[in-house]
Amino acid sequence: MKKISLLTLGAALIAVPVFAAPTGGSKADADGNGTLTRAEAQAHAAEKFASLDANKDGKLDASDRAARRAAMQAQMFAAIDANKDGSISKAEWDQHGADRAAKRAERGDRRADAGLDGKRGMRGDHHGPRGGHHGMMMGKADTDGDKAISQAEFQVAALARFDAADANKDGQVTADERAAQREARKAKADEWRAKRGAPSAAPASE
Repeated sequence: MKKISLLTLGAALIAVPVFAAPTGGSKADADGNGTLTRAEAQAHAAEKFASLDANKDGKLDASDRAARRAAMQAQMFAAIDANKDGSISKAEWDQHGADRAAKRAERGDRRADAGLDGKRGMRGDHHGPRGGHHGMMMGKADTDGDKAISQAEFQVAALARFDAADANKDGQVTADERAAQREARKAKADEWRAKRGAPSAAPASE
């Protein structure tokens, strides 16, 4: 029976974003009070940078992306390799596909129960051009154009995003302000799609 090795699994895996947006939205709300302060956003950005800096050299670049991609592929391989024999059989691959299909169906049922019609856009076009909103955010963070993002650049990008969401400039971002920011991003994505004749995206959830 044909098997899939770890080296060949990468081509079969779905691509995943490597760099997340710097602020983290409600995930950065350390005290869980529903309001994100600038200090919380800054602390979350520092934690996020540390988790993304795979080789701990104080910058995010292609080597970190490669390391994270390899780690995610290894994690995916281990999850599919049910009998842990170092290879993936067709039966294991088929089971993985069936499990994914079941989870997609379950998510669809939950969305239907919540009254959310339609489907989210395909990865890479949910927020517009290839790479999405997060990719564009990280591109803007590289202010000196050296193809790497320093911790200082990452922090600046995080706080700039916080300040953009802080509509009344009171030093904190409420759930309503986060919702308004998501709607603004969705409007821009819809405008981008309209220019290219692409379908409109469903409302984003946090």
